[in-house]
Amino acid sequence: MTTPAQWLAGARPRTLPAAVSPVLAGTGVAAYDDQAVWWKAALALVVSLALQVGVNYANDYSDGVRGTDADRVGPMRLVGSGAAPPGAVKTAAFVAFGVAAVAGLVLAASTAWWLVLVGAVSVAAAWFYTGGSKPYGYLGLGEVMVFVFFGLVAVLGTAYVQAEELTLPGLYAACGIGALACAILVANNLRDIPTDRVAGKITLAVRLGDRGTRRLYMILIAAALVLAVRVAIDTTWWALLALVFVLPATRAVSIVRSAQGPALVPALQLTGLAELGYGLGIFVGLLVGAA
Repeated sequence: MTTPAQWLAGARPRTLPAAVSPVLAGTGVAAYDDQAVWWKAALALVVSLALQVGVNYANDYSDGVRGTDADRVGPMRLVGSGAAPPGAVKTAAFVAFGVAAVAGLVLAASTAWWLVLVGAVSVAAAWFYTGGSKPYGYLGLGEVMVFVFFGLVAVLGTAYVQAEELTLPGLYAACGIGALACAILVANNLRDIPTDRVAGKITLAVRLGDRGTRRLYMILIAAALVLAVRVAIDTTWWALLALVFVLPATRAVSIVRSAQGPALVPALQLTGLAELGYGLGIFVGLLVGAA
């Protein structure tokens, strides 16, 4: 039987900063205009975390049944390693999606019912990343969807359910968070280029090649820096606390420049930490600047 420790590992807790960061940034944007609603922020966090765990299990299931994870370089996968039956992992994914749906329905009922459609599209995007007959993650569109759903939708959605308006600082923060979320996936797919190419998983990294993928990573980090400054210009210089992300990001960049295979794993962890620092910096900076 699959152990609790294996289920926890399959949920990939190290990816959770990508779920926490946009909620922090979006709540900071709402708080700057004195419109933070803390119980809604908490529910938005539940939605984001549940979607992240759901997409992790869904990815594990879909890649596992396709055989993509047969020679995996990165962390253990439940289906690919044989630690859990595919059906159980698929069920775990939909349980997580269900949790996100329930929390999202409460937010929609208290804000605007059209948000139900946004939630439904988000769940569909999470599943079809590697699920279905033509998963978009196998077509080089993974980074685009991560930017949209873990950047724009997550940050602006969090801000909107609280303030019921969209602002330019919110858009800049969303783009910055989205850039760093994409950077995590880029580093992950850079590591997996050899095995993904053999498995027929044509990610953006496979399309760009090794050198192009490393350049894309650097561009995303630089874009996040510029966008943090843009948030500060439009709000308060306290928002520059987001630049704390540069510390782990600099270490990640040095790894991405030359590391290969498993040696790239620390870059994923550092980029996740950078994104968390970015979101937390915006949250604290806008909260202090509004006081």
